[in-house]
Amino acid sequence: MKRIFSDYAYSAAPRSGCWWDETIEAPDWPKHQGELKVDVAIIGGGFTGLSAALHLAKEGVSVAVFEANSLGWGASGRNGGFCCLGGSKLSEATLRRRYGAIEAAAYFQAEKDAVSLVADLLARHEIDADRHSRGETQLAHSKRAMARLRQSVASEGQLHEQHELADLGLGGAFFGGYTTPVGFGLNPRKYLFGLANAAQAEGAKLYQHSPVQKICKIAQGFDLHTPTGQVRASNVLTCTNGYSSEDLPQWMAARYMPTQSTAFVTRVLSQNELQAQGWTSDQIAYDTRNLLHYFRLMPDRRFLFGMRGGLMSSPRAEMRIRQKALQDFRRLFPAWASIDVTHIWSGMVCLSRALVPFAGPVPDQAGLFAGFAYHGNGVAMGTYCGRALARMVLGQPSELPLPIKQPPTRFPLGRWRRALMPPAYALLGLADL
Repeated sequence: MKRIFSDYAYSAAPRSGCWWDETIEAPDWPKHQGELKVDVAIIGGGFTGLSAALHLAKEGVSVAVFEANSLGWGASGRNGGFCCLGGSKLSEATLRRRYGAIEAAAYFQAEKDAVSLVADLLARHEIDADRHSRGETQLAHSKRAMARLRQSVASEGQLHEQHELADLGLGGAFFGGYTTPVGFGLNPRKYLFGLANAAQAEGAKLYQHSPVQKICKIAQGFDLHTPTGQVRASNVLTCTNGYSSEDLPQWMAARYMPTQSTAFVTRVLSQNELQAQGWTSDQIAYDTRNLLHYFRLMPDRRFLFGMRGGLMSSPRAEMRIRQKALQDFRRLFPAWASIDVTHIWSGMVCLSRALVPFAGPVPDQAGLFAGFAYHGNGVAMGTYCGRALARMVLGQPSELPLPIKQPPTRFPLGRWRRALMPPAYALLGLADL
């Protein structure tokens, strides 16, 4: 595999302290061995790959998922558990300017449909994923940010002035907020394993510790090579997001930008401790920074806090970003400055150059598809794009809006494109002041 971060970023070290791993035991999926023939081979056992597998298997398609580690080892099993609006980093105005008002509206409807899809899957397959929160709240980190929130209030949402936050149980260093009724929190690992079980029950084959090392186009489909076997498939879906490789397939090279995110959870907080900070709400929340923080009080009364990760990947860089995350948490929630943090971890999210997700066929390679670039909102958007990819394979309308259907262009600098991130982060940080 050709990846653009150091080996450390893809090792077990960044996720070694992941809280979700302690909440549900992983099933013992088999390792792929020998020869296999399927209609569809899916590379990547996260939200996108498992959603695609479930929706294909339900239609009687023979499908197999190949995960290099254990299912959910990547971002799908270590994210913040926010099932909410998102997937793009573009503003509404930019989307309208770039794609037109109709396609921009269709894109925002797709974000809502993605959340609804997850809710439907949870209910239909009776997945207990510790769901909570009624919508999502964005909290203003400055007076200027609050002024912008006042200007962008939608009819279905609710604006909160600073003096109202205490009564809402949203105590912290904030200047007001805005709540949209769409979205909820969940345990991403429980949701992922629920998807896996549902897909398996429909007949999908799931393989862990089975990295696809090579994809070869043949007369009728593809040959895929794993360390211990070979797979022949009529169609291939690449669903690896921030853990993608430059050569699986070659078309992926420079079309995605992995970037790190760091999260932690505290020990269980008492009611007195919650009251001391004034945060008693079960709302999932994030602030208005470009380099945002996201946080929520979970059903077990641990507090989860996350933010963008480091730009470098090494034990020293990991230590620095974890210290920065703790500093930011203590500044935003000073009453909890001495509260123990029990688990802290990092993982990769994924950006595209256009700052919108992509799900669709790989140009000029019939039968090859890809889905990636959810910009830190893969719980809902990854699930949605997985279903869309399944529909494409089945020859059904994908119902995707134009921003998601357009193939992404390459980032400048090729394998060295990470050099673009420090100046971009610096500019975003200045804009947050």
